[in-house]
Amino acid sequence: MKMTKYSHSCVRFEKDGAVLVLDPGNFSEVEEALEGAAAILVTHEHADHLDRPRVLPILSRREELQLYAPAPLAASLREAVEEPVRGRIHDVQPDTAFEIAGIGVRSFGGQHALIHPLIPMVGNLAYLIEGRIYHPGDSFVVPNGLTAATLLLPIHAPWSKVGEVIDFLISCGADTAYPIHDALLNGNGRPIVEKHLERFGKMYGTQYVRLAPGDVVDV
Repeated sequence: MKMTKYSHSCVRFEKDGAVLVLDPGNFSEVEEALEGAAAILVTHEHADHLDRPRVLPILSRREELQLYAPAPLAASLREAVEEPVRGRIHDVQPDTAFEIAGIGVRSFGGQHALIHPLIPMVGNLAYLIEGRIYHPGDSFVVPNGLTAATLLLPIHAPWSKVGEVIDFLISCGADTAYPIHDALLNGNGRPIVEKHLERFGKMYGTQYVRLAPGDVVDV
């Protein structure tokens, strides 16, 4: 399966002609990522993971396109679109396994990482793609009962610090980790963070590999 990284947390998976796009947010190249896509999968409601002003018009125009999201978010999205589109917006529950456009998906978790006690919590689902690629959304939920071969690692966020990123990298035990949630890092800060991830990843058996927006890998 081919994976393309876009800016921040958006990734595109292609398998046997089917395309699934995860978290097309407002820092991402939404139109490019969704070209030819059969489905959109969303971890949570924040705009950097779902750019409603750009995604919903595309969903409305393309009758074959489906969208999957945590149930409260899916309900909110259905209220924002016309009746014919509502049937293509689907609820995802925690701890379930299903298939989207021939691509296997399993959901984990249910809650966004804490930003601050005064900032309300929202729901968040992590997803395991094809039994081997783990996208945690905005969380450090370690997938229970399995070790994913590939980890999509949130390397910088308002809800994390570098030590927590390192601990999550170690706890997941993946063979390879690629960065996501990285749009707020500048050219000075990124090498500092990635140096730690490369060093500790190597110590614990995970190869950290930097990807730039537009890079494509086989996973």
